[in-house]
Amino acid sequence: ENEDDYICSLNWAEEGKYLAVGTALGSVHIWDCEHQKQLRDMRFHSSRVSSLAWNGQFLSSGSRDTTVINFDVSQLNPVVSVLKSHEGEVCGLKWNKDGKQLATGGNDNKLMIWDINRDDQPKYTFTKHTAAVKAIAWNPFDKDLLASGGGTADRHIRFWNTQTGTCISETDTKSQVCSIQWSKNYKNELVSSHGYCYNQLIVWNYPKMTKLAELTGHTSRVLHMAMSPDGETVVSAAGDETLRFWKIFEKYNHTSSSSSSKRKNQGISFGNSFNCIR
Repeated sequence: ENEDDYICSLNWAEEGKYLAVGTALGSVHIWDCEHQKQLRDMRFHSSRVSSLAWNGQFLSSGSRDTTVINFDVSQLNPVVSVLKSHEGEVCGLKWNKDGKQLATGGNDNKLMIWDINRDDQPKYTFTKHTAAVKAIAWNPFDKDLLASGGGTADRHIRFWNTQTGTCISETDTKSQVCSIQWSKNYKNELVSSHGYCYNQLIVWNYPKMTKLAELTGHTSRVLHMAMSPDGETVVSAAGDETLRFWKIFEKYNHTSSSSSSKRKNQGISFGNSFNCIR
């Protein structure tokens, strides 16, 4: 109801019933979307909530106030812990597939890995990026493989082994990296979205990091991507105020010859039919 407040972040719980909402004034709301009812209003941050990540009944929120708060939304007093190692806004936040490692990325150019059983300091702090780390994605097939992307001054995607704390490899994308999604259907493919200077999506083959497709159509930086539950479709949201739907990771007809040759370079804007790129 406050005119100065607005939505900064959204994240669905895994089962799809509950939606977490982060606001500009530092609140985290939990909504039961099936019954269109707000369940919680948790006001613990002092500035905007720019990133959210669920882990079962636990919810993590990252803020411009440089902290990450871990909530147990089932409890009357929901704050479990507060993580305080970043020196800039926490703009990237993701739990790995077994829920035991949390990756946080900040405007301080740092990527941190936190162990669920320890909240006083991160397990690892990675400082190779030279710009904000907003793009973070855990491999769905390997709980210790993490991809991260840097902003305009960095432009690299880096891959990390969070068991050993080592950087496995890095790729210069020649463009600001805004978000990353691993394929749920093909363990060796991922897609990244970009800003300055090309505003495109790139589909990669890992670990060689050869380009399988460059997907153009957006006219401003592609700030965010989300994947459909079946893992086949990716939707991209950009500063040009459009959503585009891309059929990238179809489960059938996936061969080395057809996957690259059948990709097309044009997405479909919101309101039209989907477009296959395989």
